Amino acid sequence: MPVEPVRVAGAVVDIAVPAWPGRVPGVTMAGFRSRATSPVELSMVPYPALTVFIDFGDVFLADTASGVRMHGGGVVGLGPAGVRGCGRDVDLLQVRLSPVVAHAVLGASSELGGTVIAFDELWHGDAARIREQLHATRSWDERFAIAEAALGRRLGEGRMVHPEIAFAWARIIKSRGRVRVDRLAEEVGWSRKRLWSRFRAQIGLTPKRAAQLVRFDYAAHRLASGDSAAAVSAESGYVDQSHLYRDARSFAGLTPTALASAPWLAVDPVAWAAPAYARRLAIPRRLDGANNPACDSALSA
Repeated sequence: MPVEPVRVAGAVVDIAVPAWPGRVPGVTMAGFRSRATSPVELSMVPYPALTVFIDFGDVFLADTASGVRMHGGGVVGLGPAGVRGCGRDVDLLQVRLSPVVAHAVLGASSELGGTVIAFDELWHGDAARIREQLHATRSWDERFAIAEAALGRRLGEGRMVHPEIAFAWARIIKSRGRVRVDRLAEEVGWSRKRLWSRFRAQIGLTPKRAAQLVRFDYAAHRLASGDSAAAVSAESGYVDQSHLYRDARSFAGLTPTALASAPWLAVDPVAWAAPAYARRLAIPRRLDGANNPACDSALSA
């Protein structure tokens, strides 16, 4: 795969994406490699998908809300607040799962609303076997194939969400979060209470919070593309700019201005929306603009 180098101060990350369309619906993957002389810290911006990290280097995930820290990878639920990755020797596979697919693949959607959990706790012995297969190759094409096969197998064996829940999620995505729960309940023929409880059990968030997350994600990417906060708030369904500000703070702990330049979003056009080829992206050493002694000390231990 061709690599396009971008040389600026800070770490350089190579990003690989599959060279073929995914055969498992609702699943996207990307691979990341970097060798930095100093630790690189990356604060996660919430996205309307569950994210699986499988690490082959020294990266660890830290959840500031719960104090949980884990090496080797993990699964991050919907709408996490204060989750960050830290590492110097980066070599990891990242998989994004639609919550509709994740319910069958992971089997624990209701336990993953905004939380971080070890991959092994969900897949048990399967996790160790898949990680060993992935460790045995450095080829991203092979890693993608191994991961896709495992996900497809788990999807076939897992329990799917109710069709009404899948429909409600699709409506939320299509409307960019601008659909009322009452309207969703009416469309699926359920009571509001029934939709609320079953959606929460199978997706991991309430329908209202899921819609807020999807709306925030659309707004965040609009900001990252250079649109003004005024235009984004007006066109994303926010009452005003202060409403957008509150959502940015709630989901990402950032102002709209800071969100627009968040390095986490900067990788999206390369890892998740670009054509299938590897590129090189430069990111600053301190991605959140602040020192993190915990990150440094953990990697030097």
